Amino acid sequence: MTDPAPGAVMRGAVDLSALRNRPASPAAAPDAGEPAGAVASLVMDVTDATFPQALELSRTVPVVVDLWAEWCGPCKQLSPILEKVVLELEGRVVLAKVDVDANPQLSQAFRAQSIPMVVALIAGQPVPLFTGAVPEQQVREVFAQLLQVASQNGVSGRLEVAGGDESAEEAGEPPLPPLHAEAYDAIEAGDYPRAIAAYEKALVENPRDADARAGLGQVRLLDRIQGADLQAARAAAAADPTGIEAQFAVADLDVAGGHVEDAFGRLLDLFAALPSDERGPVRERLLELFGVVGDADPRVVAARGRLASLLF
Repeated sequence: MTDPAPGAVMRGAVDLSALRNRPASPAAAPDAGEPAGAVASLVMDVTDATFPQALELSRTVPVVVDLWAEWCGPCKQLSPILEKVVLELEGRVVLAKVDVDANPQLSQAFRAQSIPMVVALIAGQPVPLFTGAVPEQQVREVFAQLLQVASQNGVSGRLEVAGGDESAEEAGEPPLPPLHAEAYDAIEAGDYPRAIAAYEKALVENPRDADARAGLGQVRLLDRIQGADLQAARAAAAADPTGIEAQFAVADLDVAGGHVEDAFGRLLDLFAALPSDERGPVRERLLELFGVVGDADPRVVAARGRLASLLF
């Protein structure tokens, strides 16, 4: 599913010229009196309008671009890992977070056909890192390679955070409930079965724990797609149109890759094609994936409507 490959710069592969030439927002510039090489934060939200600032920063340090969306479950698992590793590198890397739904020009420029998608900028040039959620150890390995590539291209600076250490802000955050913390640690270690067990135990203790329910759906998805091959899964699904497990495999990969409507359409078509007494597992998988994407998402609303019409 993922293919970390920071070994070569994608010269010409992504057209950033229109974004590069746009004047940066004045609000993005450092305040007067701040030390040279200072930024407000090592983790920043970047928009179509403020992207030139990220390009400029990439001449000093590598800028890691995290292309994500609110509805994307794997994005929510990956983003905290990226933020943690970036902060630990203490100014040698900056993380630029791009909401692809709110910033269509950047999404198009980076050719974000599936998310989460992670790309780096070195001296204004894009470097492909990986697509999809990966465990923390793999993120660390990719970032180590990225720093080597950046150094080879003359980008080896370090930025300061204006106003002090960002960890002070984090110190004020309330601690996670113990089982949630256990699940989070397990996800970072790539131990999805342990994370699933922790979330399931949290739901036994409190069936109304919405965060645990959402986390459980997301980590189950990550566990199922680990090591999966999309082309092989599609071939198996094409050969067995009413095979539940074959169709599940492609739907999972589609949701993880951001192709939510394709996934829901596939499962709803399967639901319609099956006898009534065989539909239960498909309905359960749909409901789980609805939770991963988010109940308020318009694609979930539309899919729920079609599911209701098929049921009644």
